[in-house]
Amino acid sequence: MRAGITTASGVELQLHELDPYEEGALVHREFNRILAAGEGYPQAGPIDYEEFREYWVDHKSAVVVATRTDGEFAGSYYLKPNGYGRAAHVANAGYFVVAEHRALGAGEALVHHSMELAVELGFDALQFNFVFESNPAVRLYERMGFSVVGRVPDVIDGEAVLIFWRRLKNAG
Repeated sequence: MRAGITTASGVELQLHELDPYEEGALVHREFNRILAAGEGYPQAGPIDYEEFREYWVDHKSAVVVATRTDGEFAGSYYLKPNGYGRAAHVANAGYFVVAEHRALGAGEALVHHSMELAVELGFDALQFNFVFESNPAVRLYERMGFSVVGRVPDVIDGEAVLIFWRRLKNAG
């Protein structure tokens, strides 16, 4: 799976499935930068590679990497079932965009691509379980048609998290 996407700001991205042996260390390092900045994920600080693999790579339906056409890493996302058994038709996803590529449309491109891939993989809805209320992506998710279906107060350091949900296209 390879896809080329041009963001609304004209940035060209190449998306492909993560090769954990060639790209795993790079994605791990950039994920730890997100954690060090305290942005969007519950881990308190850097995690080792095995913990990263368990959290971001292992047991996922897909892990996708976005690079600019010059090969510079821009971000990543994963897809997995949000539940088990009869609830496995709803996908869950996690995203991150490296700081240098924010506000250029990379996040929107990743979410849009994940929605299309989720449909291809047989999912009919997408749910995000723990989006910090202060996360700038809240506006993006709302603009892309996601609804807040829950709010859990005081989850981490006094901040609430939101639960977003959206039916995917072609869903019955």
